[in-house]
Amino acid sequence: MRNGKWPEHRARPYVCGAIGAYDPARLDVLRNAGPSVREVHRAPGAALLSSAPLPPYAGSPPAGGPAPETSPAGSGPPPPGAWFAWAERVPDRAAPWWAAAETWETPGLIDEPDTVTLHTGAFGLIDVYYLSETGPDGEALYFAGNIEPLLALARRPYEVNWDAWAAILKLTYPLLEDTPYRQVRRLPGSTALVWSRPQRRITVEKRAPRWVREEPFDRGVTAGDVVALLHEALKPFDDRPLLVPVSGGYDSRLLASVAMARKMDVESWTTSPDDGLDNDIDFARYVTRELGIPHRIVPQDATAYPGEARWAARRLEYLTSHHAWYSPFAREVHKAGRAVVDGLAGGPLMKNFLITADAVGAGTSADRQSALLAALATGEPHLPMLSDQALAFVDDRVGTAFAQATSMLRGHRSELPLSVLHTRTARGIARSPVNLVGPEATPVFPFLHPEFFDAALSVPVDRKEGGRFYREILRAANSRVAALPSTNGALPHRRVPLRSGGPAAREWNHRMLVKAATIPGLMSGPMLDVVTQGPDALTAFGSWNSRFWLRGLVLFGSWLTDYEDVLGDLTPPWASAL
Repeated sequence: MRNGKWPEHRARPYVCGAIGAYDPARLDVLRNAGPSVREVHRAPGAALLSSAPLPPYAGSPPAGGPAPETSPAGSGPPPPGAWFAWAERVPDRAAPWWAAAETWETPGLIDEPDTVTLHTGAFGLIDVYYLSETGPDGEALYFAGNIEPLLALARRPYEVNWDAWAAILKLTYPLLEDTPYRQVRRLPGSTALVWSRPQRRITVEKRAPRWVREEPFDRGVTAGDVVALLHEALKPFDDRPLLVPVSGGYDSRLLASVAMARKMDVESWTTSPDDGLDNDIDFARYVTRELGIPHRIVPQDATAYPGEARWAARRLEYLTSHHAWYSPFAREVHKAGRAVVDGLAGGPLMKNFLITADAVGAGTSADRQSALLAALATGEPHLPMLSDQALAFVDDRVGTAFAQATSMLRGHRSELPLSVLHTRTARGIARSPVNLVGPEATPVFPFLHPEFFDAALSVPVDRKEGGRFYREILRAANSRVAALPSTNGALPHRRVPLRSGGPAAREWNHRMLVKAATIPGLMSGPMLDVVTQGPDALTAFGSWNSRFWLRGLVLFGSWLTDYEDVLGDLTPPWASAL
């Protein structure tokens, strides 16, 4: 891996392969460009390789592979073809690809007599990247779980995808199929690429997942119902040691309360999120003490921040400016040998997180989308970061991509929370548990368990306003824990210095800004003056919005530093307007 080493795929395998009229020699290039893999399945129009054994969950195995004991339905011969999936939970029977995607949130490959289907999970949490080519025998598509191996097949010098960087700067993550490289694309959630053997061509299939097809209605779900469903979501892990990281908020204390009520083998760790407040550490102690959970504080070192930021950026392949603070915690998790219970999706599902009054009260779908995008986007910094021309490009490209990414949700009863879940949650926040904790450790997402998800989504938005419904859930799970101080409440804060603003970070950030400033017309005049003044000028970047813009520009500079020798023309699209 360029400027780093591959993760150890202990809990989730690394997978790559090809569909269509692929070239075996090109497949070998892909095979040798990533982590070590072995062949799982090969047939005309289909090849699948994995870093770990990957038996089919239905159908006939590849030659020499293990045979399933029974058919998917439990009787009769296996169906023709072979069904593969690579996630913690895999399907237990053959089914259409979208059923596997929405029920098990798994990507997979299905080889049937007439078609080969490569698909994502419904949210696309486990990444599938691909590169398309047309050769003398027709279309070919090569895919992998990481971007870097596919770059071995891409044309050099690589072409910059400015749309991806526009979204990373404005939202902190890209949208749609965008990656930093034009030629390598990401397969979105609820999407499949299908190779037709008779027609010898590849087509795209998109399916609205269950929660979009079947609009939720108010089922009168109670707080007790929600807690009972969380018990069901955690039941499959009763015999496994768990790590439940506890912060000062609602999600982690709820999950810890349920896990302890089930008498599971639980440890809890806490670290500082580098938000300038360490209430997480203080409040987590109260929660874990009340529940009787062994608790550990994972310390962080301000002098190590540049290395932590670089590790997270490379590990996440520069797809988001989030999660640098999580790096030392994630590496400790890799040593623990425990599945990690994560509260992914709790905010949008139960707290109306990022769903503003403007969005709720909007009279038209366009106004609702505009209000939601404004809530998701990084707000105004204390000084203009981008030039007028660059900012106009960013606003235009992100607005267009966001409208397309959320188009299937317009008019839906749960349009607002689902829009957050399908953009920010899936593309930005999920990178931490999926790509930093995993693939060495298994992330567990109880809030995405199908029965829980449907029940939580059915609760009307106004019932969740101000955290009212969530507090009912916490009381139903453990009234003593519910009464403890929380970062979700308006409480006095204990201010601490930001590691990302300390001397070591300022020096690193400044060097990356110098690199980013080489792009014509990217930065505003005031921002270029800051860069000229040196590292200590960055002490002014203390506000929330300014910090996020700064991290985006630093991430871009770090990417340029790592890839400058293989990148092509760096003239940005807005240069003609300068």
